[in-house]
Amino acid sequence: MENVRFLEGKEVYLRPIEAADTDWYFSTLYDPKTRRLTGTQMHHTREQIASYIEAKSQDRSSVLLIIATRSDDTPIGDIAIQDIDTMNRNANIRIALTNSSQNKGYGTEALRLMLDYGFGVLNLHRIELNVFSYNHRAMRVYEKVGFKQEGVQREALFYNHQYHDSILMSILEDEYRTLSGNSNRRK
Repeated sequence: MENVRFLEGKEVYLRPIEAADTDWYFSTLYDPKTRRLTGTQMHHTREQIASYIEAKSQDRSSVLLIIATRSDDTPIGDIAIQDIDTMNRNANIRIALTNSSQNKGYGTEALRLMLDYGFGVLNLHRIELNVFSYNHRAMRVYEKVGFKQEGVQREALFYNHQYHDSILMSILEDEYRTLSGNSNRRK
């Protein structure tokens, strides 16, 4: 059966996560580099991951999608808009890519697809994220797509025997529309 392509870019597409993704999602959680970049501290069982995926499919305050390559449908990461606040029209975004998929522009494209969905379909006004101070590559990508640093949560993460700052960044809908060329869509 062919995968659903919910949001499509040139190199990647985003699709809903499914129960069949449990083993892949579970294995990505144990990659040491990915765990460090995402600040993942806890361990999880396959059963916990299966429950998480099921719960996310029912959660109306988040959209969790798999990032897959258009060329061969290989899952290469996940991206989520979460903590959606419909009254204030803001949310949080997060992304994780497998090591072999980094430095190829896939993350940038996935972020742009999800930002377009967040601002153009979910009618959000502000999308924020947190990135750890040692993840310079991610900070450059976030700045490239239009995120601006808002503040620093000092020593917010304890990882590998030391504390690290968490950088808060956000993008507003008018900033996104100007950068993406969608400024005529909404005023």
